[in-house]
Amino acid sequence: MRLRDALEQAGFGVMSVFLYLGGFALAIEQRVPTGLVALIADLLPLAIAALSQPVLGEKLLGRQWIGTAIAVVGVVIVTYDSLGFGTAPLWAYGATVGSMLIFALASVLQKTRRMQHMPVHQSLCIHTLTGAVLFGICTSFQGSLRPPMTQNFAIGMIWLVFLGTFLAYGVYYSCLRLYPAAKVSAALYLNPPVTMVWAWFMFAEPLNTAMLAGLVVTLLGVWMTSARGFNFSKNV
Repeated sequence: MRLRDALEQAGFGVMSVFLYLGGFALAIEQRVPTGLVALIADLLPLAIAALSQPVLGEKLLGRQWIGTAIAVVGVVIVTYDSLGFGTAPLWAYGATVGSMLIFALASVLQKTRRMQHMPVHQSLCIHTLTGAVLFGICTSFQGSLRPPMTQNFAIGMIWLVFLGTFLAYGVYYSCLRLYPAAKVSAALYLNPPVTMVWAWFMFAEPLNTAMLAGLVVTLLGVWMTSARGFNFSKNV
């Protein structure tokens, strides 16, 4: 591994781990409603689609933009009941939008670098280590670095590290190397409906007609954006 490659991946770690997750955490700390934060985060595929054409030359067809719009509508329907604007300062809302845009930019820039010779597990390791160091520095100014030594905390960390980080980020970055960025990111529109179904299965949270309708609309939009019949054209 060359030092230049490691430093480059550390830069992506700053963007896709520290600034992305840290911005959302900071916004929630400043009382930005979590429903609004989740909605803005779920607009990530729209930002990636918008950046893909000028940066990567990946041009979406008209039907794919329609599919993207339908998926956004589905996300709004699913999250509508939890939306609110709260009393947070204006900059906190900007931090939420900025965090989403930073991750979108990082996703697109990684496609331009063509880091195919560095395995995903190595680049992801650098990303997470970079984030850990930066979050650790921030935490050192706010209190102890010692985590709560409880069983629930340990189970939560195992879930977060192996599923929420290594599996989720690993699959996402692997797909980015194989497929157009906008096509990969379209699947992220499924985050709200999948979370909704998971919460119903795990915690018996109620499902209503609007949520189910939003799920159907989102699935339709994702299919229109990613189906084999709707291929991405590339400017030469």
